[in-house]
Amino acid sequence: MSSTGSIFDAIVRFFREDDWHFEQLPGQPILRLGFRGKNGTWHCYALARESRHQFVFYSILDVHVPSNRRQAMAEFLTRANYGLGIGNFEMDFNDGEVRYKTSIDVEGDRLTSALIKHMVYLNVLTMDRYLPGIMSVAFGNANPAQAIAAIEDDSDDDSDV
Repeated sequence: MSSTGSIFDAIVRFFREDDWHFEQLPGQPILRLGFRGKNGTWHCYALARESRHQFVFYSILDVHVPSNRRQAMAEFLTRANYGLGIGNFEMDFNDGEVRYKTSIDVEGDRLTSALIKHMVYLNVLTMDRYLPGIMSVAFGNANPAQAIAAIEDDSDDDSDV
């Protein structure tokens, strides 16, 4: 079954034009894609929420944070989120799934390829940037503050804005 909504059509068109390999989840306006960054690989999901006029894009790691490291991961992700202008990290405390989400509401407007490209590439590049820290906190017992410090450079700090 294929969705015919304008948001879904726009995201399918973008991923075809940008030469991504994807599959549509059966009967849903959702695409599943894979991504390989400099620091690892993961799955992505592009969702069209037609009734809400929203496009949502997720990068979801295939590994789950062990239960004994979820509190440390929550601190790491909160520290990471603090300086991010667009998008945010999320973690499911029940199973340890970590994902990065970007989204846009296009009510009263239309979703363009330029908007989609910005949301998608900002998403995957952010996940790739923070992935070494996520893995070191989840599986290497790294200190969350030190892991963030190793990733973030003071020269791009916008906290005084």
